[in-house]
Amino acid sequence: MESTLLLPAKLSERIRAQALEMGFGVAGIAPAHESAQGDAFARWVDAGMHGEMGYLAREDAVAKRRDPAVLVPGARSAVVVGLEYYNADADPAATADPSRGIVARYARNHDYHELMKERLIALQEWINAELLPVTGRAYVDTGAVLERELASRAGLGWQARNTMLIQPGRGSFWFLGVILLDVELAYDEAFQKDHCGTCNACVSACPTGALLGRDETGAPRMDARRCISYLTIELKGAIPRDLRPLIGNRVYGCDICQEVCPWNRFATPSAEEAFLAREGLDGPSLIEWVTMTQEEFSARFKGSPIKRAKRRGLLRNVAVALGNWGAPEAVPALAVALNDEEPLVRGHAAWALGQIPDERCVDVLRARLAVEDDEWVVSEIRSSLDEK
Repeated sequence: MESTLLLPAKLSERIRAQALEMGFGVAGIAPAHESAQGDAFARWVDAGMHGEMGYLAREDAVAKRRDPAVLVPGARSAVVVGLEYYNADADPAATADPSRGIVARYARNHDYHELMKERLIALQEWINAELLPVTGRAYVDTGAVLERELASRAGLGWQARNTMLIQPGRGSFWFLGVILLDVELAYDEAFQKDHCGTCNACVSACPTGALLGRDETGAPRMDARRCISYLTIELKGAIPRDLRPLIGNRVYGCDICQEVCPWNRFATPSAEEAFLAREGLDGPSLIEWVTMTQEEFSARFKGSPIKRAKRRGLLRNVAVALGNWGAPEAVPALAVALNDEEPLVRGHAAWALGQIPDERCVDVLRARLAVEDDEWVVSEIRSSLDEK
């Protein structure tokens, strides 16, 4: 181990260099003091905009986001790293084809949590072994950490109107990771300027109106209950009927607010093979996916973030996308989904059949209504029949 008498500036320099050597694209270091957005976060929770993500609203979780030292006692510094995940669509025409689903770019291959966490832990172990003894903890999305605020404090970019962290000249397609440490280091200059300017592209482009601009403190605001990523991943029950047509063919997550952002013209393809789209995830066939068995789901999405939605959640999303397509070719597959073992799938398949102008849909819906025993599914079938 090197001398523990190294000056903070030298320690920080070595940590940044080692982070880049380990494959991270950017690294910065920030003081782990109380959050400037703590009050804004608490107001957001009080307004119920977190939806069903109850883990965000727990009293201890709010306190930890206010002050990292509550999360990691004695925390004084935050090492913040980023890993670029952008990859262009292999088939750009797929996004315009309503018969094919759109999966958010980050979810098209390996689960980034595993890759990032492994490297962060390795970085912390290196600090311990090579520089000085430290106590700390690494986080990748799963802890009560306001990563984007810490990243901005570490000089990595600014938090845009779409809530994402944008790096000048590099865009917003970045995974962020944080190591909270109990030692004082030399800190990067915080990123001060908001380069969004008067641009409102992300707010205007959001199909569901989830983006709400900035609050009085300048913090970006989002109503998660209307966000397509929330609706297709975090929401475990039925997607509200008025929001279903607005989802289009996005079956897992959403990149719209990033795709329209002018700063992402600078995004470059990730060098990580783990983030290249695996076969079948760049424009998948909706008809094929809606009849997927549990065994097929488990095999196809092994090691994938898509596992988070579970089979019933994914097929719910696919059924909605098929309804938005509205093509008669989808009727046979939706008829199968209407008899799925999961009520969540059956109910959304019933809604989708109600969107398709084909007489076969009425027969399929009536046949299921005669045997359906779930009250919510019955209501979905009746609503679809009433719309015919």
